[in-house]
Amino acid sequence: MPNTVVVGAQWGDEGKGKVIDMLSERADIIVRFQGGNNAGHTVVVGGQEFVMHLIPSGILHPGKLCIIGNGVVVDPKVLLEEIDSLKKRGVEIDGNLGLSDSAHLIFPYHRALDKLREAIVGPGKIGTTGRGIGPCYTDKAARVGIRVADLLEDEVFRRKLQMNLEEKNELFVKLYQAPPFEFESIYREYCDYRERIAKYVIQVPIVLNRAITQGKSILFEGAQGTWLDIDHGTYPYVTSSSATAGGACVGTGVGPTRIDQVIGVVKAYTTRVGEGPFPTEFPPPLMEQIRSKGKEFGATTGRPRRCGWFDAVLVRHSILLNGITEIAVTKLDVLDDSPRVKICTGYRLGEKFLEVPPAVIDRWSQIEPVYEEHPGWLMDTSQVSCFEDLPPAARRYLKRLEELLRVKISIVSVGSKREQAFHV
Repeated sequence: MPNTVVVGAQWGDEGKGKVIDMLSERADIIVRFQGGNNAGHTVVVGGQEFVMHLIPSGILHPGKLCIIGNGVVVDPKVLLEEIDSLKKRGVEIDGNLGLSDSAHLIFPYHRALDKLREAIVGPGKIGTTGRGIGPCYTDKAARVGIRVADLLEDEVFRRKLQMNLEEKNELFVKLYQAPPFEFESIYREYCDYRERIAKYVIQVPIVLNRAITQGKSILFEGAQGTWLDIDHGTYPYVTSSSATAGGACVGTGVGPTRIDQVIGVVKAYTTRVGEGPFPTEFPPPLMEQIRSKGKEFGATTGRPRRCGWFDAVLVRHSILLNGITEIAVTKLDVLDDSPRVKICTGYRLGEKFLEVPPAVIDRWSQIEPVYEEHPGWLMDTSQVSCFEDLPPAARRYLKRLEELLRVKISIVSVGSKREQAFHV
């Protein structure tokens, strides 16, 4: 299998976990390269549902090395809970999991800052998960973050934690009128974490580049989606990391010349969680119908997802930004009961017709989607196991997406179970 990056080409929640699970069977190493436990990948295997927030979903395949890269921000409490949960369900972790020594750590004060900042901005809130992801990345960019390697060196960890608390407690007390954090309790808590995670810590760039030299294949697992990317998404309604394919290089230490292909994952419609623009959003009755059938509730927070028609403008730009070579389409079955299906092919902004999304966030509320309408198939596709057996209207819908996106569809998923997907 070629070295492959898997990214979301919409606003996240596209079903990347299932696609990664499919591809993991043929990969030697699976590595998560960005985000934190604000994302969740859901995989259904043998009737059991597994939701991973930090550990790559490839861990469900025995004998695969799964790595958390340096681009991920790690809450050690969440990581250890995830490890324990998977072990209890019979998943082998020890020997199959690696954690970058350069990954930044989330602390209780990050989670508190996340919630306080959202509360203080009121109507202008981003809609974060409150998991401390943004404040941790802020510390990383400000060069005051604490990394896994720092935690392993007690003197270094003690010094850095004290410095961080001196600064953060000024914010809590003087700006937010909130109680300060006490050094000793956090120090002891994280020393306990250190004892448990130390055995997983590795130098990720060394491990991955050596493996590539030995002819092994790497699967790079992204979280969130292109339109939540800190640079290229609907800023400021974005996440705090590079969710595009370029983030795979930054978040793992593998150079771009060693990556062979990029697979973009899309739903057969569109969803997003949280605040921010959404041109093709459904009206309430259709929203509830699709949300209910697609079980569109966040894997991490349980928040209901906003749903809308497929937006080819967004996905075309994602293909450009990521260098996407193939597309995987998920949740085709959710549209089975729709008598008509629409595809957004452009935007109208006043008298102008736009084929690319606007850069200024205020323009998003002013654009009007331009749709093509296609007949639905009104047949159950959940048991289909090859492209040729799909209803003719479903095949035409997918072929039209290929024409608009100018990229081949290589995988189609028609349900949540592992076996409900096929290569095209």
